[in-house]
Amino acid sequence: MKRLAPYLLILPGGLWLLIFLVVPMVFMASVSTQEGDTLNGFVQTFNLSIYGDVLAQYRTQFLRSVGYGLAGTAVSIALAYPVASWIAFKGGARKSTYLLLVLLPFFVSFVLRTVSWKFLLADDGLLLAPLKSAGLVSGDFHVLQTTVAVIGGLVYNYLPFMILPIYVALERVDPRVIEAAHDLYASGRAAFTRVVLPLSLPGVFAGVLMTFVPMTADYVNAGILGGPENTMIGNIIQTEYLVNGDYPTASALSFTLMAVMLIGIFAYAKALGTENVLEAAAR
Repeated sequence: MKRLAPYLLILPGGLWLLIFLVVPMVFMASVSTQEGDTLNGFVQTFNLSIYGDVLAQYRTQFLRSVGYGLAGTAVSIALAYPVASWIAFKGGARKSTYLLLVLLPFFVSFVLRTVSWKFLLADDGLLLAPLKSAGLVSGDFHVLQTTVAVIGGLVYNYLPFMILPIYVALERVDPRVIEAAHDLYASGRAAFTRVVLPLSLPGVFAGVLMTFVPMTADYVNAGILGGPENTMIGNIIQTEYLVNGDYPTASALSFTLMAVMLIGIFAYAKALGTENVLEAAAR
């Protein structure tokens, strides 16, 4: 029983993943190589050429999605690191309160939060209307249906996923290590780049994974805050599934998106050096 105990403990979670993750993905892989329509049904023909077709047809949307994901992730790091650092080193006894404020937006629906930004950024909204009335911006100036609006919405919705892992990594940094760096005549910049930043890389690594993947696959922000020029691959997948009923194309697009993201993640992990990251996390 002692030998079986670990396996019995992971059995419920393993069954859950098998039923709700592995089985649907296998089914979706089968659908992606079928041909037909919703009226006459779909037949398995092992049409592998569909992957090349969708990649060629929707290459622009793929590249745009990856670009938005990279830009949103970079902005999230720039915004999250100072916030996480301040909470970890300066938060004191109120760290839990500050973390609650970071998580507070999650008490509101994802879609409602995004729609609220649409009202804020509208041409006659709370933000632009006073600026236009004061003559600070031109009357034809707009933010909605632009790349800035979509990336801003992505950053707003996924920023906590970057703050929390970085905070956890920084909170584990022993202040005495930083003091030792200063005792060795390291400047503030040198102490950060040579001590704090390397020790926080596990949090940055986790934060990038938790933001880049959902940002790249997101379709809500592009659908609400963007326009026709900001269509992401997630919007195409949604349309093919729910509007056109072209399940093979939608499934092939989904698998191609997963492949693109996995390649990017593995390249990022290799460039960062996962072995060094894991070693730092263990320390």
